[in-house]
Amino acid sequence: MEKQTYFNGTGRRKTAVARVRLMPGNGAIIIDGKPYEERFPDIEHQRVILQPLVVTESMGKFNIMAKVAGGGVSGQSGAISHGIARALVAANETFKSALRQNGLLTRDARAKERKKPGLKRARKAPQYTKR
Repeated sequence: MEKQTYFNGTGRRKTAVARVRLMPGNGAIIIDGKPYEERFPDIEHQRVILQPLVVTESMGKFNIMAKVAGGGVSGQSGAISHGIARALVAANETFKSALRQNGLLTRDARAKERKKPGLKRARKAPQYTKR
């Protein structure tokens, strides 16, 4: 049987979920069938996506294919980053400490708080009237 040539990682952020597949290659990053620069034109989102590769000095060593669903652009880029970090650990266990130190393996649990009954939003109460 042939040895597995790819590594999977699931990343989550807010309501976005990214399924990431990492393969040895020349550094192409394809997200939902498009190059990542086209899918995320904002430089800041591109930097977030590339951060795990920069930290582990793996730029140009892996091809990345990701499918992302839910959330907005910021949440999706964070989910992809989380997924890439997890896939890199699956590929090479020695990357774990560097990724952990940079906070790339920790799931960011911040999400929108639910609306409470009797309030307009999670914490905003209706205006108080004295008379």
